Amino acid sequence: MTTTPSSGFSLAQWWKRNRKTILPPIFGIGGFLLCWQLSASLGLTKLSGPLSLWTEERTRELLLYPFFDRGGLDKGLFLHTMSSLSRVALGYALAAVVGIGVGIAVGLNNNLNRAFDPLFQFLRMVAPLAWVPIALVMFQQNQPAAIFVIFITSIWPILINTAEGVRQIPQDYRNVALVLQMSKQKFFTKILLPSALPYIFTGLRISIGLAWLAIIAAEIVMPGTPGIGFFIWDANQNGYVSDIVLGVIWIGAIGLILDRFMAWIQTRLAVGR
Repeated sequence: MTTTPSSGFSLAQWWKRNRKTILPPIFGIGGFLLCWQLSASLGLTKLSGPLSLWTEERTRELLLYPFFDRGGLDKGLFLHTMSSLSRVALGYALAAVVGIGVGIAVGLNNNLNRAFDPLFQFLRMVAPLAWVPIALVMFQQNQPAAIFVIFITSIWPILINTAEGVRQIPQDYRNVALVLQMSKQKFFTKILLPSALPYIFTGLRISIGLAWLAIIAAEIVMPGTPGIGFFIWDANQNGYVSDIVLGVIWIGAIGLILDRFMAWIQTRLAVGR
């Protein structure tokens, strides 16, 4: 009588399959944090080490109680983050809709491309902080000004990559569409969109990072605006160095999550095609 191995979950098998993916980041991040802590402990830098996130009482409370709201701008990290993400969602969604739409139009029409490409290349070189005073003059309010800064910063990678993706559609595909006399709608859904989708998502992934960077910069400059940028600026004004370190790590973590989320959406769409 023979027995067959269980088909259930095995931790040992899971670890054997994934250890080469998991261990290098652990060693890399751990080594970086160790060097950082040693440099702070030996006095090589005045910047607080990563252990200060727990040893400093104020920073430890921010970690343990991220949802507190004492009114006004005195909020926990989670609430500041949600304020920032709400602005990013609005500005980024607007940039995605406009960027993809204009990118497709420019990619399909060489005359439009020749007319507007110099303008697009010029505008995309403007730093996010340079747009802040212009946005404040235009809108006179922090909230719409911040959303505009996100939009104008993040639209260009989406637009340019979408246009390039449309231009890279193989000529054979275009010839097939002509032979079959495809309607514009069918050409868009069956040929254009599937062919350009990798380029579009490249632009979307680049832009989500730019949108997150833009809102941090805008919130630092715009006074009285709740968000993670204000949190860092307020900590700097009050000399809370460990809070600044926490804010920077928090920003990086959220940015990484946003990038991985976009990559996951791209993977799901690719699987579903």
